[in-house]
Amino acid sequence: ASCTDKEWPEAEKAEKLARGAALKWASGVFYRPEKLQGLGQYRSRETQRNSSIQSRLKSTVQSYLEGVSTGLEQLRSAAQEVQDVCQELGAARWALLDSAEQCQGLQQMRALMVEHVQLASVIQVLPQLFSVHEAFSHTLQLLHGQHLLEAHAELMMMEHLRDDILSQLHLRGLSGAQAPVLSYFGGLQELNESLAKQLWGIVGSSLRLVREDPALFVTAVRIIEREEKIDDALLLEATFLPPGRPKGWRQKFRHVLQESLAGARLRAARAGAAGPGLARHLAALREDIVSELRVVKDLMVQCVPAHYNILGLCTATYHQALASHLQDLLREDLDKQGLFLLLEWALRVYHSSEMMAHPDLLPEVDVSALGPLMSPELVEQTERKYVVKVKASVLEWMQRTLEVEFKEWFREEEPETDHQGFFQSALPVIVMQMLNENIQVASLITDSLQQKVYNMALEQLEAFLGRLREALVQCGKEHQRDRSMPRFYVSYLLAMLNNNLALSSSVSSLHPDAARREVPASLWAALDRTQKKACQLLLEELLLDLQPLCLQLPSRRWLSGSTLVSSMCEVVERYSKDFCRVRRPISTLLLAESELVVTSQYLRALLQQKMVCRSQEERAQLCHRLLQDATQLRDLFCGLGLEQSQQSLEAIFALRELICLKDPALLSLEVLGFITKYPDVSDEHISTLLDLRGDVSKELRHMVLEMMAQHPQVPPDSYRPIFSTILVPAPELPLCLRKAKCA
Repeated sequence: ASCTDKEWPEAEKAEKLARGAALKWASGVFYRPEKLQGLGQYRSRETQRNSSIQSRLKSTVQSYLEGVSTGLEQLRSAAQEVQDVCQELGAARWALLDSAEQCQGLQQMRALMVEHVQLASVIQVLPQLFSVHEAFSHTLQLLHGQHLLEAHAELMMMEHLRDDILSQLHLRGLSGAQAPVLSYFGGLQELNESLAKQLWGIVGSSLRLVREDPALFVTAVRIIEREEKIDDALLLEATFLPPGRPKGWRQKFRHVLQESLAGARLRAARAGAAGPGLARHLAALREDIVSELRVVKDLMVQCVPAHYNILGLCTATYHQALASHLQDLLREDLDKQGLFLLLEWALRVYHSSEMMAHPDLLPEVDVSALGPLMSPELVEQTERKYVVKVKASVLEWMQRTLEVEFKEWFREEEPETDHQGFFQSALPVIVMQMLNENIQVASLITDSLQQKVYNMALEQLEAFLGRLREALVQCGKEHQRDRSMPRFYVSYLLAMLNNNLALSSSVSSLHPDAARREVPASLWAALDRTQKKACQLLLEELLLDLQPLCLQLPSRRWLSGSTLVSSMCEVVERYSKDFCRVRRPISTLLLAESELVVTSQYLRALLQQKMVCRSQEERAQLCHRLLQDATQLRDLFCGLGLEQSQQSLEAIFALRELICLKDPALLSLEVLGFITKYPDVSDEHISTLLDLRGDVSKELRHMVLEMMAQHPQVPPDSYRPIFSTILVPAPELPLCLRKAKCA
């Protein structure tokens, strides 16, 4: 047992584990005394289980022993067979050694046999070799007579003969002997070139031939396919390639066909494509390509194998050639019309039913997979060039329009009027029509081009308004030097205001797409500045007529009664009649600004003249005159349609109250109310009014000014300045009342 344990340590370990597991199980089952009663049952059951396991083990071991016995028997049999084979191989080896000397005697016979076979082959081809030069002449005659199939058959036969000889030499390692063979068959090169020349001539005239004589074209295609099969066979063998192989005539066919379809024609047409001939050139291209593709689709497709995909090849050829041709044309310095024609042709006409989507070509012709005729980058570049050209044209037309407009100002007649009697000129119609036409034309190409032209139009309109204002200023300066020129200066200024109003109402409708009518704020500002400049020039003209009258007040003569304000009213009425020739709301604005000019000029004259009332009677007389003048002016403007709430003449009434105040002690309170209502009144204005009264002491003046200093006023945003534009001389005081007002 100890010996067994040493030989099988795993068995000992397994036995120990089994005993331990059994003890653990038994201690778990019989841990109570009453469980010991079933010990006999457990013992008999375990005995039966052990007997079953032993019987299965014996059966398994017995089957293994039988298998081992069978295997040993087979090994003994195989060893015997291997020994027999070795003996037989040894006998065969000795037999071969005995016959080796006999085989050496057969080598000479084998060499003679090979030489005999070679000579027999040479004898067989000798008649063909002797007839090679005669075959050359015959083949050349066939080519001259355009018997291309027969000539090609002769050519293939001679090439096959040459290639067979060269192949035999190559296989026997006799490459040096190939030179005489190549020299003997040298005429094949000339025949090949002659045949190829005729074939490519036929392919180059394929469009004409498939209509007139398709048999010749079919013959050329058959010959090309024969050569292509020979090329494929030789390339498949990959042992020996004869000189001139592979010919690749199918690829050459494609190249020649492509060159004949597009290359030569487009190169020849490029010279006459620039300038006014561009439209004719593009129209001719469209007609020719549609016509030729129709021939390919209806006739040529039937003359070539299907795998040529001849229609797709021709379509792609035209597409690529046209793309290159357009790029060449765009390198020229084209005008805006030329750029537009190219963009329209490439982006609209090419894909339309007039050309590639022609009913006669659909559905076989499809250029959608070939990409765009002009790349997006090229389209963008061309659109930018087009916009630059259009911009230069628009600038030139606008400048010319501006020059014509101001030449008309110096005519001896008033500007035109519309059906309502409003002054106008052709300027807004010309400008907007020009811009609108360019935008409409651009919309025929792409939305991006339309947007570019639209943005350019707005920029040019803004720049045009700037030049228009400069021209107005220059014309105003000339008019001030000689007010008789232009004769109808005011009328043309009014027409310009109507024109500006027409531009303002039209600019938002320039873009055809209502959702994209974005007018920049700078353009609205330019229109507003133009309107203000024309209004300013009109008011300056009114001012020039009012100034001689305003110089006469205040005066003793004016106090005693005069027609001065009546004359001012006549001037205003004359201008108001002109203002009626302007559309609302400009006419109302001009009337309101005229009223402000009259008020400010009246107040300026009153404040700038050194007049002092010498008595209470003169103050009363001044108050009466101010009341009459202000009332007359207010009635005038009310009669002209300006509401009293919109008038600034109330300032004259308020100023009159300051002068009419009988108790000077109340001046501070009255002045406080005055500056509250008119916050742009300065110390100098109040000081001048106090001087005008003639009864204000220095102490009272000082108190009034101190009160103003204690109650500074800030004008609200909606306040219309009246006094801030009136400059008065600084009062001559022995000391500065306030540092801020010190001159």
